[in-house]
Amino acid sequence: MRGEVQYLPITPGLFTILVLLFAALIILIQLRILRYAYMRLGVGPGTALLLLFGSLVGSYFNIPITVLPAKVVRSGEIVDFFGMRYVVPLVTEWPGTVLAVNVGGAIIPTMMSTYLVLRYQLWVKAAIATIAIAFIIHMMATPVQGVGIAVPVFVPVVATAILAFLLSREYAAPLAYIGGSMGTLIGADLLNLDKIGGLGAPVASIGGAGTFDGIFLTGILAVLLAGLASPSRPREVW
Repeated sequence: MRGEVQYLPITPGLFTILVLLFAALIILIQLRILRYAYMRLGVGPGTALLLLFGSLVGSYFNIPITVLPAKVVRSGEIVDFFGMRYVVPLVTEWPGTVLAVNVGGAIIPTMMSTYLVLRYQLWVKAAIATIAIAFIIHMMATPVQGVGIAVPVFVPVVATAILAFLLSREYAAPLAYIGGSMGTLIGADLLNLDKIGGLGAPVASIGGAGTFDGIFLTGILAVLLAGLASPSRPREVW
């Protein structure tokens, strides 16, 4: 069962698009075009690339937490939702819905968000951003048979970029990352745990299929948009 829990949350074609987008960012950062945007996030270009690369590769890995009872478990399917195609892993003799935590879509964003809150002391504004985005995402989150909870991919990106800019021009970039990733995890996954058992998903991954694409793009686009909108102010990087 352990091997079957590990799988790409989206189809290889869509995953390739994210890889190409990541490659384009590498080129832009190496050309120093985007360097100042990531400086406003509080990390250097190298660390930003490592963060995004870790999220991309980590999307394959899930850490099982528990098993939820399920009457019927779907297997080996591709499910379409709002133009995205999510993978239902091929499983055999499955005990139910395995509730897991995705490394790239949950653990890495949570660690990075915690660092940003502590570094910039954004306790109140980060809480406001997270709660607001969680509310928006929860209203739009949709239970999808075989997958779990899914969210339209660009909702977290647009919502976090706008909200973070309204909360603080100076700290828009870190607020976008925190609000987008944590708000999506809470609003889509954690607040819908009670619905997961009846969806027939062999693996319900927090930060995995249904939300990983939005969280990953939030890490790229929302931070970039907010960073570009922030006032010019050099940041110490590591």
